[in-house]
Amino acid sequence: MDQATPLRNIVKKESGKIHNLTTYRKDRSHAAMNGPIVVAVTSGKGGVGKTNVVGNLAVAYQRMGKRVLIFDADLGLANIDIIFGINPKYTIEDVVRGEKELSQIIVEGPEGVSIIPASSGVQELAHLSEGHKINLLNEFDMLSSRFDILLIDTSAGISSNVIYFNLAAQERIIVVTSEPTSITDAYALMKVMYKQHGTKNFSMLMNMVKDEKEAKSVFKHLTRVAAKFMASISIDYVGFIPWDKCLHKAVSKRQPVTCCYPEASSSQSFKVLAKSLLSRMNGRPNDGNIQFFWKRLIDGAVD
Repeated sequence: MDQATPLRNIVKKESGKIHNLTTYRKDRSHAAMNGPIVVAVTSGKGGVGKTNVVGNLAVAYQRMGKRVLIFDADLGLANIDIIFGINPKYTIEDVVRGEKELSQIIVEGPEGVSIIPASSGVQELAHLSEGHKINLLNEFDMLSSRFDILLIDTSAGISSNVIYFNLAAQERIIVVTSEPTSITDAYALMKVMYKQHGTKNFSMLMNMVKDEKEAKSVFKHLTRVAAKFMASISIDYVGFIPWDKCLHKAVSKRQPVTCCYPEASSSQSFKVLAKSLLSRMNGRPNDGNIQFFWKRLIDGAVD
């Protein structure tokens, strides 16, 4: 039995909805041109405000006329529903179990943002099988024409799911605070992706900092360490979100700060960040979308 045999069996057994691979490859270039920009927002450590960044970026993009879909990829510990004050009836768990299609669980949040909600306290969802992952990618493929931007809110850390969704993204944003543990864990995440998967390009957002001076100081420290041990890595500074008491008030209200305190300093920073990121991504080939990762997963495993 060669190494590809297990994945062949998974594909045959668990992914009946997958398009014929030959047809897929013929259509891939067209799909890639028309699919959404895929952005993963991630972190090495929990508690750095990652989900808040996702929620507020989504609102900012929606206000710019973009059709935004959030995928809460912290599959066993949902958070987006808390930030947005929603109580979804169905979650990704229903899709994984085959009881619902992805399009049937999407709910609408503030400003018309679409959300694929995760489950809370369902441990097995933190360790998806390859068959489940393939089915999820097929479901995403069917939704791709409906949205301009897909924001993936990953869980924190270096689990296989975190790495998986980061690899699927065109842009991966690592959220870091000035706390030493946040810096150390961000470095660990980049190291794993660089050493094990050859990922060299990262973007870094400094969150909950006093001002831009502090943000750039932390960024420079981290990039110096990364350059010392990973010489060919590239880390881009994409901005900062200041510490803001309005943001904490917004969390208590279960609303994005950009909605309930639009003039707050953090709200203005999210607006600037959204424009900056969109400008960066529009200037790049869309080579990190869901279709790209599908090909990477299947190539060599299916004749």
